[in-house]
Amino acid sequence: MQALAQQPAILVLGDSLSAGHGLSTDQGWVALLQRRLQHQGYPYRVVNASISGDTTRGGLNRLPLALQRHKPEVVIVELGGNDGLRGLPMDEIQRNLAAIVSTSRNHGAKVLLVGVRLPPNYGAAYVKKFLDIYRRLEKTYQVPLVPYLLDGIGGHDELMQADRLHPRAEAQSRMLDNVWPHLFSILKRLAPRSPEERAPAPGSL
Repeated sequence: MQALAQQPAILVLGDSLSAGHGLSTDQGWVALLQRRLQHQGYPYRVVNASISGDTTRGGLNRLPLALQRHKPEVVIVELGGNDGLRGLPMDEIQRNLAAIVSTSRNHGAKVLLVGVRLPPNYGAAYVKKFLDIYRRLEKTYQVPLVPYLLDGIGGHDELMQADRLHPRAEAQSRMLDNVWPHLFSILKRLAPRSPEERAPAPGSL
């Protein structure tokens, strides 16, 4: 098998939800993604460029170097939560995310946008405006969207750490399951990767 360091990259540009805050390095959903790709025969290396506390502006500033260094085929963008928690302007959040999508595409990468939500105590109107950012980007840029990274996890205290913001290790596989169908659709549109796709059809040479 091709050495991991030589395989095409999937770059994850995220914050603490993808950096694995409070977990060991092999427990987060991004680490689980690498194992799933290997198990299913997809020769990609996953580069986790996530930083706890990062914002869309921080991610945008870090992106050009990451693209130059890793030359990813896919960029998974999981950012915006810290912007929302800090009350940053909605138009700035959307503008930064749009620039991340455009910059990644200009470097030849497919983009998967991962939606996050704010806690309900921020008020229904503010939470909806924040959610609408991801929906507008999905429509405007025709970018695949994971509606909610913490679907089936948020609001379940037994799956959250004591801060009630970061999922426990037990929730990481569900996070990956929320991302996987959307990422799989992207991988299927790229060059065939899995052993099943590389195998000849019945009756063919």
